[in-house]
Amino acid sequence: MARKTKEQALETRQDIINAAVHLFSERGVAATSLSDIATVAGVTRGAIYWHFKNKFDLFNEIWQVADARITAFESEYQTKYPSDPLYVLTETLIYILNSTVSDRDWRALMEIVYHKCEYVGEMALFANVRKTLYGDCYSRIEETLNRCISFNQLPANLHCRRAAIVIRGCISGLMENWLFLPDTYDLEKESRALVMTLVDTLNLSPNLRNEHT
Repeated sequence: MARKTKEQALETRQDIINAAVHLFSERGVAATSLSDIATVAGVTRGAIYWHFKNKFDLFNEIWQVADARITAFESEYQTKYPSDPLYVLTETLIYILNSTVSDRDWRALMEIVYHKCEYVGEMALFANVRKTLYGDCYSRIEETLNRCISFNQLPANLHCRRAAIVIRGCISGLMENWLFLPDTYDLEKESRALVMTLVDTLNLSPNLRNEHT
């Protein structure tokens, strides 16, 4: 009986998350109330408060679940290709772009983050979370670029911080722009060429070099 109750609780939690993603993507975060989410999920407001403290807590959970997919993909490739960090990086970036097109949940989350969320009120808390995530992302990319250098896959004098900024900005821009105007180009078809253009930039741009190396 206890196992069944636990499974039901997890099911309810997932129903709430699914309803929130749908409504946030459709209406925007500010225009969606917890009552709206409860109605679509087929639960009471009390059930939502059992699982989540508030709208911020719910939104943060959605983000963490989605981000975990990317981390899992990257970890899997790191295990498969421990001596080829550049391949892991390129495939992860391609996966992120392709997921924006083909993964319904990831696409909905990116639409919310870029176009359907005002970072005011209780959601102002997520602005701080997002800043921390961005800072961590730069550091993670830098770490990967340094591994690429150690395997002689990128120039030894690559300015890793500057390169990480370029990579993060480019990938974010591609997702945000495509989500706003998806008919302008086929992101999934172009993803590999776009990412390899980034790699070419890392290898060839004189502006991505350490001046004192």
